[in-house]
Amino acid sequence: MRYRQLGRTGFNVSEIGFGAWGIGKQMWVGAEDKESLRALHQAVDAGVNFIDTALAYGNGYSENLVGGFVKERKERIYVATKVPPKNGIWPARGTLPEVFPPEYITKCAETSLRNLKVETIDLLQLHVWDASWFKEDSWYETLRRLQEQGKVTFFGISINDHEPNSALELVRGGKVDSVQVIYNIFDQSPEDQLFPLCQEKNVGVIARVPFDEGALTGHITPETKFPKKDWRNYYFKGERKQQVFERVEKLKQLLDGDAGTLPDLALKFCLSHPAVSTVIPGMRTAAHVESNVGVSEAPRLSPDMVQKLRQHRWEKNFYS
Repeated sequence: MRYRQLGRTGFNVSEIGFGAWGIGKQMWVGAEDKESLRALHQAVDAGVNFIDTALAYGNGYSENLVGGFVKERKERIYVATKVPPKNGIWPARGTLPEVFPPEYITKCAETSLRNLKVETIDLLQLHVWDASWFKEDSWYETLRRLQEQGKVTFFGISINDHEPNSALELVRGGKVDSVQVIYNIFDQSPEDQLFPLCQEKNVGVIARVPFDEGALTGHITPETKFPKKDWRNYYFKGERKQQVFERVEKLKQLLDGDAGTLPDLALKFCLSHPAVSTVIPGMRTAAHVESNVGVSEAPRLSPDMVQKLRQHRWEKNFYS
Protein backbone atom coordinates (compact mmCIF):
# COMPACT_ATOMS: atom_id res chain seq x y z
CA MET A 1 0.00 0.00 0.00
CA ARG A 2 1.19 3.48 -0.83
CA TYR A 3 0.35 6.54 1.25
CA ARG A 4 -0.30 10.22 0.62
CA GLN A 5 -0.63 13.30 2.79
CA LEU A 6 -4.19 14.39 3.46
CA GLY A 7 -3.54 18.04 2.73
CA ARG A 8 -2.25 20.07 5.64
CA THR A 9 -3.52 17.63 8.28
CA GLY A 10 -0.25 15.73 8.38
CA PHE A 11 -2.21 12.48 8.20
CA ASN A 12 -0.35 9.95 6.04
CA VAL A 13 -3.33 8.05 4.65
CA SER A 14 -3.57 4.98 2.45
CA GLU A 15 -4.26 5.72 -1.20
CA ILE A 16 -7.15 3.28 -1.02
CA GLY A 17 -9.48 4.06 1.87
CA PHE A 18 -12.49 2.14 3.14
CA GLY A 19 -15.86 3.60 2.16
CA ALA A 20 -18.24 2.50 4.93
CA TRP A 21 -21.64 3.54 3.56
CA GLY A 22 -22.59 0.04 2.44
CA ILE A 23 -21.82 -1.63 5.77
CA GLY A 24 -24.40 0.62 7.39
CA LYS A 25 -26.93 -1.65 5.62
CA GLN A 26 -29.54 1.05 5.01
CA MET A 27 -30.11 1.65 1.27
CA TRP A 28 -27.58 -1.04 0.27
CA VAL A 29 -29.07 -4.53 0.42
CA GLY A 30 -26.92 -7.53 1.26
CA ALA A 31 -24.44 -6.31 3.89
CA GLU A 32 -23.91 -8.67 6.84
CA ASP A 33 -21.96 -7.65 9.94
CA LYS A 34 -19.77 -10.75 9.97
CA GLU A 35 -18.67 -10.19 6.40
CA SER A 36 -18.35 -6.41 6.90
CA LEU A 37 -15.97 -6.97 9.81
CA ARG A 38 -14.05 -9.53 7.81
CA ALA A 39 -13.68 -6.94 5.06
CA LEU A 40 -12.49 -4.29 7.52
CA HIS A 41 -9.88 -6.62 9.01
CA GLN A 42 -8.67 -7.69 5.58
CA ALA A 43 -8.38 -4.07 4.47
CA VAL A 44 -6.28 -3.02 7.45
CA ASP A 45 -4.16 -6.16 7.11
CA ALA A 46 -3.44 -4.96 3.56
CA GLY A 47 -2.36 -1.50 4.75
CA VAL A 48 -5.59 0.51 4.62
CA ASN A 49 -5.52 3.10 7.43
CA PHE A 50 -8.35 5.45 6.44
CA ILE A 51 -12.06 4.75 6.94
CA ASP A 52 -14.82 7.12 5.87
CA THR A 53 -18.20 6.72 7.56
CA ALA A 54 -21.11 8.99 8.54
CA LEU A 55 -23.78 9.35 11.19
CA ALA A 56 -26.39 8.99 8.45
CA TYR A 57 -25.11 5.58 7.32
CA GLY A 58 -27.73 3.37 8.92
CA ASN A 59 -28.48 6.04 11.54
CA GLY A 60 -25.17 5.41 13.27
CA TYR A 61 -24.94 1.70 12.44
CA SER A 62 -21.83 2.09 10.30
CA GLU A 63 -20.15 4.28 12.91
CA ASN A 64 -20.80 1.73 15.65
CA LEU A 65 -19.44 -1.11 13.54
CA VAL A 66 -16.34 0.90 12.62
CA GLY A 67 -15.82 2.08 16.18
CA GLY A 68 -15.91 -1.42 17.60
CA PHE A 69 -13.56 -2.65 14.90
CA VAL A 70 -10.98 0.12 15.42
CA LYS A 71 -10.89 -0.70 19.14
CA GLU A 72 -9.77 -4.21 18.26
CA ARG A 73 -6.84 -3.09 16.13
CA LYS A 74 -3.46 -1.84 17.30
CA GLU A 75 -2.67 0.07 14.10
CA ARG A 76 -3.21 3.82 13.77
CA ILE A 77 -6.42 4.07 11.78
CA TYR A 78 -7.77 7.46 10.74
CA VAL A 79 -11.56 7.70 10.86
CA ALA A 80 -13.58 10.38 9.11
CA THR A 81 -17.28 10.85 9.70
CA LYS A 82 -19.98 13.36 8.77
CA VAL A 83 -22.75 15.53 10.23
CA PRO A 84 -25.98 14.92 8.28
CA PRO A 85 -28.22 17.83 7.27
CA LYS A 86 -30.82 18.50 9.95
CA ASN A 87 -33.60 18.73 7.39
CA GLY A 88 -32.61 15.38 5.91
CA ILE A 89 -32.26 16.69 2.36
CA TRP A 90 -29.47 15.59 0.00
CA PRO A 91 -28.05 17.49 -1.83
CA ALA A 92 -28.07 20.67 0.27
CA ARG A 93 -31.29 22.65 0.32
CA GLY A 94 -32.32 25.35 2.75
CA THR A 95 -30.71 28.05 4.82
CA LEU A 96 -27.74 27.36 7.08
CA PRO A 97 -29.85 27.63 10.28
CA GLU A 98 -32.22 25.04 8.81
CA VAL A 99 -29.48 22.61 7.82
CA PHE A 100 -26.59 23.08 10.25
CA PRO A 101 -27.55 25.10 13.34
CA PRO A 102 -24.67 25.23 15.88
CA GLU A 103 -26.33 23.16 18.59
CA TYR A 104 -27.21 20.48 16.05
CA ILE A 105 -23.63 20.20 14.75
CA THR A 106 -22.42 19.82 18.33
CA LYS A 107 -25.05 17.22 19.17
CA CYS A 108 -24.19 15.15 16.08
CA ALA A 109 -20.47 15.33 16.81
CA GLU A 110 -21.04 14.09 20.35
CA THR A 111 -23.23 11.27 19.07
CA SER A 112 -20.54 10.26 16.60
CA LEU A 113 -17.94 10.30 19.37
CA ARG A 114 -20.04 7.81 21.33
CA ASN A 115 -20.72 5.64 18.30
CA LEU A 116 -17.04 5.55 17.32
CA LYS A 117 -15.98 5.02 20.94
CA VAL A 118 -13.26 7.66 20.72
CA GLU A 119 -12.44 10.89 22.52
CA THR A 120 -11.50 12.75 19.33
CA ILE A 121 -12.79 12.50 15.77
CA ASP A 122 -9.89 12.61 13.32
CA LEU A 123 -11.89 14.34 10.58
CA LEU A 124 -15.43 15.68 10.91
CA GLN A 125 -17.17 16.71 7.69
CA LEU A 126 -20.43 18.47 6.95
CA HIS A 127 -22.31 15.95 4.80
CA VAL A 128 -23.66 18.57 2.37
CA TRP A 129 -22.61 22.06 1.36
CA ASP A 130 -24.16 25.15 -0.23
CA ALA A 131 -21.89 27.89 -1.56
CA SER A 132 -24.10 30.62 -0.06
CA TRP A 133 -23.28 29.43 3.47
CA PHE A 134 -19.69 30.57 3.14
CA LYS A 135 -20.70 34.12 4.12
CA GLU A 136 -22.03 32.89 7.48
CA ASP A 137 -19.60 31.89 10.23
CA SER A 138 -21.76 29.92 12.68
CA TRP A 139 -20.85 26.52 11.17
CA TYR A 140 -17.15 27.39 11.16
CA GLU A 141 -17.17 28.79 14.68
CA THR A 142 -18.93 25.66 15.92
CA LEU A 143 -16.40 23.33 14.31
CA ARG A 144 -13.53 25.46 15.62
CA ARG A 145 -15.00 25.26 19.12
CA LEU A 146 -15.21 21.46 18.85
CA GLN A 147 -11.60 21.53 17.70
CA GLU A 148 -10.53 23.66 20.66
CA GLN A 149 -12.35 21.27 23.00
CA GLY A 150 -10.35 18.37 21.65
CA LYS A 151 -13.41 16.63 20.21
CA VAL A 152 -12.36 17.13 16.58
CA THR A 153 -8.84 17.22 15.13
CA PHE A 154 -9.62 18.49 11.62
CA PHE A 155 -12.77 19.30 9.67
CA GLY A 156 -13.97 19.55 6.09
CA ILE A 157 -17.01 19.18 3.86
CA SER A 158 -18.53 16.60 1.57
CA ILE A 159 -19.43 18.43 -1.62
CA ASN A 160 -22.87 18.03 -3.21
CA ASP A 161 -23.27 15.59 -6.07
CA HIS A 162 -21.66 16.91 -9.25
CA GLU A 163 -21.11 20.40 -7.83
CA PRO A 164 -17.34 20.67 -7.25
CA ASN A 165 -17.28 24.40 -7.94
CA SER A 166 -19.63 25.06 -5.02
CA ALA A 167 -16.62 24.64 -2.71
CA LEU A 168 -14.18 26.93 -4.50
CA GLU A 169 -14.73 30.00 -2.33
CA LEU A 170 -14.58 27.84 0.79
CA VAL A 171 -11.24 26.29 -0.20
CA ARG A 172 -9.88 29.64 -1.29
CA GLY A 173 -10.81 31.10 2.10
CA GLY A 174 -8.80 28.46 3.95
CA LYS A 175 -11.61 27.37 6.24
CA VAL A 176 -11.48 23.61 5.64
CA ASP A 177 -8.76 20.99 5.85
CA SER A 178 -10.34 18.60 3.33
CA VAL A 179 -13.04 18.19 0.73
CA GLN A 180 -14.79 15.01 -0.29
CA VAL A 181 -15.99 14.98 -3.88
CA ILE A 182 -17.33 12.67 -6.58
CA TYR A 183 -14.53 11.87 -9.00
CA ASN A 184 -14.38 9.08 -11.55
CA ILE A 185 -13.83 8.37 -15.24
CA PHE A 186 -17.28 9.69 -16.09
CA ASP A 187 -17.32 12.69 -13.72
CA GLN A 188 -13.99 14.42 -14.23
CA SER A 189 -15.29 17.90 -13.41
CA PRO A 190 -13.25 18.37 -10.17
CA GLU A 191 -10.13 18.57 -12.34
CA ASP A 192 -11.29 21.83 -13.92
CA GLN A 193 -11.00 24.19 -10.93
CA LEU A 194 -11.32 22.37 -7.60
CA PHE A 195 -8.25 20.15 -7.78
CA PRO A 196 -5.78 22.87 -8.80
CA LEU A 197 -7.09 25.10 -6.02
CA CYS A 198 -6.82 22.31 -3.43
CA GLN A 199 -3.22 21.75 -4.48
CA GLU A 200 -2.50 25.46 -4.17
CA LYS A 201 -4.11 25.70 -0.71
CA ASN A 202 -2.85 22.29 0.52
CA VAL A 203 -6.37 20.98 1.14
CA GLY A 204 -6.85 17.22 1.25
CA VAL A 205 -9.05 15.56 -1.37
CA ILE A 206 -11.10 12.45 -0.63
CA ALA A 207 -12.36 11.02 -3.91
CA ARG A 208 -15.70 9.23 -3.55
CA VAL A 209 -17.85 7.15 -5.92
CA PRO A 210 -14.89 5.92 -8.01
CA PHE A 211 -17.10 3.26 -9.61
CA ASP A 212 -20.06 5.59 -10.25
CA GLU A 213 -22.26 3.54 -7.89
CA GLY A 214 -21.30 0.35 -9.76
CA ALA A 215 -21.51 1.59 -13.34
CA LEU A 216 -17.74 1.43 -13.78
CA THR A 217 -17.40 -2.12 -12.48
CA GLY A 218 -18.74 -3.46 -15.77
CA HIS A 219 -21.48 -5.46 -14.06
CA ILE A 220 -24.41 -3.26 -15.10
CA THR A 221 -26.32 -4.47 -18.15
CA PRO A 222 -29.79 -3.53 -19.47
CA GLU A 223 -31.08 -6.70 -17.76
CA THR A 224 -29.54 -6.02 -14.34
CA LYS A 225 -32.04 -6.18 -11.46
CA PHE A 226 -31.41 -4.90 -7.93
CA PRO A 227 -33.19 -6.00 -4.73
CA LYS A 228 -36.40 -4.09 -4.05
CA LYS A 229 -35.08 -1.82 -1.29
CA ASP A 230 -31.71 -1.17 -2.90
CA TRP A 231 -31.37 2.51 -3.79
CA ARG A 232 -29.65 1.68 -7.08
CA ASN A 233 -33.10 1.00 -8.51
CA TYR A 234 -33.47 4.78 -8.45
CA TYR A 235 -29.94 5.60 -9.60
CA PHE A 236 -30.17 3.31 -12.64
CA LYS A 237 -33.83 3.94 -13.44
CA GLY A 238 -35.34 4.17 -16.91
CA GLU A 239 -32.85 3.95 -19.79
CA ARG A 240 -29.83 4.61 -17.60
CA LYS A 241 -28.66 0.98 -17.48
CA GLN A 242 -28.62 0.88 -21.26
CA GLN A 243 -26.70 4.16 -21.43
CA VAL A 244 -24.15 2.92 -18.91
CA PHE A 245 -23.76 -0.41 -20.68
CA GLU A 246 -23.02 1.24 -24.03
CA ARG A 247 -20.38 3.57 -22.58
CA VAL A 248 -18.73 0.87 -20.48
CA GLU A 249 -18.44 -1.43 -23.48
CA LYS A 250 -16.30 1.25 -25.12
CA LEU A 251 -14.16 1.52 -21.99
CA LYS A 252 -13.54 -2.22 -22.02
CA GLN A 253 -11.67 -1.76 -25.29
CA LEU A 254 -8.99 0.15 -23.36
CA LEU A 255 -8.16 -2.70 -20.99
CA ASP A 256 -4.56 -3.77 -21.50
CA GLY A 257 -1.32 -3.97 -19.53
CA ASP A 258 -2.15 -0.72 -17.72
CA ALA A 259 -5.30 -2.22 -16.21
CA GLY A 260 -6.76 -5.68 -16.64
CA THR A 261 -10.22 -4.98 -15.21
CA LEU A 262 -12.60 -2.05 -15.19
CA PRO A 263 -12.42 -1.62 -11.38
CA ASP A 264 -8.63 -1.45 -11.68
CA LEU A 265 -8.92 1.12 -14.44
CA ALA A 266 -11.42 3.19 -12.44
CA LEU A 267 -9.30 3.29 -9.28
CA LYS A 268 -6.06 3.92 -11.14
CA PHE A 269 -7.70 6.84 -12.93
CA CYS A 270 -8.60 8.45 -9.60
CA LEU A 271 -5.08 7.92 -8.29
CA SER A 272 -3.56 9.38 -11.44
CA HIS A 273 -4.35 12.92 -10.26
CA PRO A 274 -1.84 14.28 -7.73
CA ALA A 275 -4.50 16.32 -5.92
CA VAL A 276 -6.23 13.15 -4.72
CA SER A 277 -5.17 12.13 -1.21
CA THR A 278 -7.23 8.94 -1.02
CA VAL A 279 -10.01 7.24 -2.93
CA ILE A 280 -12.76 5.48 -0.94
CA PRO A 281 -14.54 2.67 -2.77
CA GLY A 282 -17.30 0.97 -0.84
CA MET A 283 -16.09 -2.43 0.37
CA ARG A 284 -18.91 -4.48 1.89
CA THR A 285 -17.15 -7.82 1.41
CA ALA A 286 -13.68 -9.32 1.64
CA ALA A 287 -13.88 -9.93 -2.10
CA HIS A 288 -14.30 -6.19 -2.66
CA VAL A 289 -11.23 -5.55 -0.52
CA GLU A 290 -9.13 -8.08 -2.37
CA SER A 291 -10.13 -6.55 -5.69
CA ASN A 292 -9.41 -2.97 -4.67
CA VAL A 293 -6.45 -2.70 -2.33
CA GLY A 294 -3.86 -4.18 -4.66
CA VAL A 295 -4.33 -1.31 -7.10
CA SER A 296 -2.15 0.93 -4.95
CA GLU A 297 0.88 -1.33 -5.38
CA ALA A 298 0.31 -1.90 -9.10
CA PRO A 299 1.97 0.20 -11.84
CA ARG A 300 0.30 3.54 -12.56
CA LEU A 301 -1.61 4.38 -15.71
CA SER A 302 0.54 5.69 -18.51
CA PRO A 303 0.04 9.33 -19.53
CA ASP A 304 -1.29 8.04 -22.84
CA MET A 305 -3.97 5.97 -21.11
CA VAL A 306 -5.00 8.90 -18.92
CA GLN A 307 -5.45 11.01 -22.03
CA LYS A 308 -7.59 8.31 -23.62
CA LEU A 309 -9.79 8.22 -20.54
CA ARG A 310 -10.28 11.99 -20.80
CA GLN A 311 -12.43 11.23 -23.86
CA HIS A 312 -14.89 9.27 -21.71
CA ARG A 313 -15.99 12.23 -19.60
CA TRP A 314 -19.78 12.19 -19.31
CA GLU A 315 -21.84 15.16 -18.15
CA LYS A 316 -24.79 13.61 -16.30
CA ASN A 317 -26.56 13.53 -12.94
CA PHE A 318 -28.22 10.23 -12.09
CA TYR A 319 -28.91 11.51 -8.55
CA SER A 320 -31.60 13.84 -9.87
